[in-house]
Amino acid sequence: MSHVGVPRGTVRKRRSLALLTAGVLTIPALAGCSSDSEETSRAVPQDIAPAARDRVADGSTVNWAVDAMPTTLNAFQADADSATTKITGALLPTLFPMDAAGHPKLNPDYLESAKIIEREPKQVVLYKLNQQAVWSDGREIGAPDFVAQWRALSGKDSAFWTARNAGYERIEKIERGSDDLQVRVTFAKPYADWRSLFSPLYPKEITGSPDTFNDGARTALKNTAGPFQLKGVDKAKGTVTLVRSPRWWGEKAKLDSLVFRVVAPKDRTKALADGTVHVTDIDAATADRIALALRDGSGGQPLTHGPGADLTPAAALRSWALAHGSDEKQAEIAQAAREANRKAVVAYGAEQKALRGYAVRKSLEPAYTQLALNGESGPLADDRVRRAVARALDRQELAETVLKPLGLPAKPLGSHLALAGQPGYKDGSGALGDQNTKEAQALLADAGWTQGGAAEKPKDTKAGSEAEKKDAEKKEGEEKKEGTEKAGTTEKAEKADKADADEKKTDKTEAEEEAEKEKAEEKAEEKADKDADEDAEKADRAAAGSDESAASRAEGLYIVGQDDKPGAGPARSAASHVLAPSRDAAAQSIALLRQAGAVSGDSAAAKVTAQDKQPGGAAGAYAPVGTAAPAPASVKGPLGKDGKTLTLRFVLPSGPGSQSLRGVGDRIAAMLEKIGIGTEITKVPDESYFKDHIASGDYDLALYSWPATAYPATDGRPIYAKPEPATDGSLLVEQNYTRVGTDHIDQLFDQAVAELDEKASRELMKQADARIWAAAGSIPLFQRPQLVAVDKKLSNVGAFGFAAPRYQDIGFTDRQAAGSPADRKK
Repeated sequence: MSHVGVPRGTVRKRRSLALLTAGVLTIPALAGCSSDSEETSRAVPQDIAPAARDRVADGSTVNWAVDAMPTTLNAFQADADSATTKITGALLPTLFPMDAAGHPKLNPDYLESAKIIEREPKQVVLYKLNQQAVWSDGREIGAPDFVAQWRALSGKDSAFWTARNAGYERIEKIERGSDDLQVRVTFAKPYADWRSLFSPLYPKEITGSPDTFNDGARTALKNTAGPFQLKGVDKAKGTVTLVRSPRWWGEKAKLDSLVFRVVAPKDRTKALADGTVHVTDIDAATADRIALALRDGSGGQPLTHGPGADLTPAAALRSWALAHGSDEKQAEIAQAAREANRKAVVAYGAEQKALRGYAVRKSLEPAYTQLALNGESGPLADDRVRRAVARALDRQELAETVLKPLGLPAKPLGSHLALAGQPGYKDGSGALGDQNTKEAQALLADAGWTQGGAAEKPKDTKAGSEAEKKDAEKKEGEEKKEGTEKAGTTEKAEKADKADADEKKTDKTEAEEEAEKEKAEEKAEEKADKDADEDAEKADRAAAGSDESAASRAEGLYIVGQDDKPGAGPARSAASHVLAPSRDAAAQSIALLRQAGAVSGDSAAAKVTAQDKQPGGAAGAYAPVGTAAPAPASVKGPLGKDGKTLTLRFVLPSGPGSQSLRGVGDRIAAMLEKIGIGTEITKVPDESYFKDHIASGDYDLALYSWPATAYPATDGRPIYAKPEPATDGSLLVEQNYTRVGTDHIDQLFDQAVAELDEKASRELMKQADARIWAAAGSIPLFQRPQLVAVDKKLSNVGAFGFAAPRYQDIGFTDRQAAGSPADRKK
């Protein structure tokens, strides 16, 4: 599938680069959490048509579609992408590739063993290399390659243009062991994820100097060490061609060559039918086309789908009558239309016939879609509003919307740091709570968002802030002073008036005075009723959003929950600011910390620390006792506060490969409408979706994906780290594009990455996940579907799931079919 919605450079097995295409605590009970420390959920199996190597023919070429030409072949640079990952996977050593369960597994093609041999006083890892492992120039893979890569990625030399150095900065030294095939790596600080290092491993000729590292590996790799080697890169044709490596010491590659060919997602159905590619990620629409082609078979019956399939007998008769009628102009138009339709039917039928040669292999991709809530400013800076959004979501319905039609298990994802089936996976969503409309409405009410709020007079301070408290005290003092002065003035005026009245008093009777008094009271009541009616009318107009807005008529924009007018939410500031919870949210933190600790199984964590009570600690839980009753279930229009409506800007990609993502967005908007949150949906081009909106913070709500990782302590930290202020007043967010984080989450990551006991490290990650759920900046929805169209005669390739491909095993099971159908037009 197209990777719109996944940050560029991250469609890979790790999340260390900026990666495209996305409750409230209950005190009495834990919702949605397991009583076991680790769940026994299983990963969806891969679908690759496995075959023993002796059944796979030698020879031929496979064409594999990619979204775009790789801008670099250096996987450690910022612009590395999914094509970079696929290509380097066939050319360079990966020491610990992920297996089918998402766990790193030693690769015997390169290593005999690798383990920690010393823990005190410092961690030492000893690598024993495969004696046959050599680069394509014949040189042995050894310690010099490890040393050069460490120096390039350690971050100490800024001349190397690197996108990440996680783990390498912890290394103190690398030495040759007892012989050339042993490499000793000593760490200055303990590093639990040491298996993530040196993959892919580049030769010292690439990593040895800044020039070769920065530029030498962008379009060429002269020295490789995989089952294939690079033959050439043809930008004009959009191809990267690999050929079988004669220096490869492992099991010989079955294919003569492997060609990665650029095919845009919208062109892939045609490319399959034309025989241009053998293997390609596809969307649900193309999968349906292939399923229909296989269903129709070769029965020779007319197709019941495609161009003209919905033409009724009456419409067909009318078309024939017009084409053969006496009106020559109408006849000419009708004949042209009929001919165009006939050609379309023929072309569609030919495509369907060709598509019978392919199978759709499906699994769950090692990536998940999330709803991101930008907590930098605006309504979502209040954690109660974020949790209200989360509690409004029916995640089961959203998962079923995407996965059920594809025949894949539709279960919401329960963790930010592991996928179902991976070691350490546990559903931590209980720290936030299940879908509950009433609780969501209560949270909004506690945050001050009410039905009549849009008509209220705006306030200048933020709710719950210390500034508000000081301003309120100051205002109260001023009012008292002013009131005292006014009282004195009023008292003097009243005395003067009384004196004048006494002087001018006439001989009115008591009856006359009483009549005048009653008349004055009636006039006052009439005026009060009139003013009340006018205020109610104004409030109704504000709540209904009766004023028209030109923005709501703009291209690619519509507003859910408000037919005529977009919400006038607070403008997002150009510079980011460090988040601090409101006083009410801080007061709720004790409940949340205890709940998150209970969910994560950490009894000590359930205790409240002084740090957790400070701004930046974990957010609160339920609205406190005494909160106003929630709005009715059927809320009419967005809620309001301080004269502004509660409307969130929901940014979605507009490309043809993002229909599913937009469908999820529409359902989320409808769910939020039920609790009084309006959504202003803005659709933007795929190419600018991440860079210009997600990374820059130009959104309130967004859907995008993160890939899975076997190393959450390393790869997850930059995604969920608490943003820090920069010297220019902006916010350093690393990869935390929601701008929501806490000190406690950071500390748990730091502890986990330094914990060499694997089980203990996983437990720390579960605790961190519970607190990420509670902060409600990122709401995992479901694991993404993986649909791959593959030539039916190809084996050992398709929807790999977690596992890395074994490129040397890919090939045709029928020797005569080798190269077909993609070569049949040659």
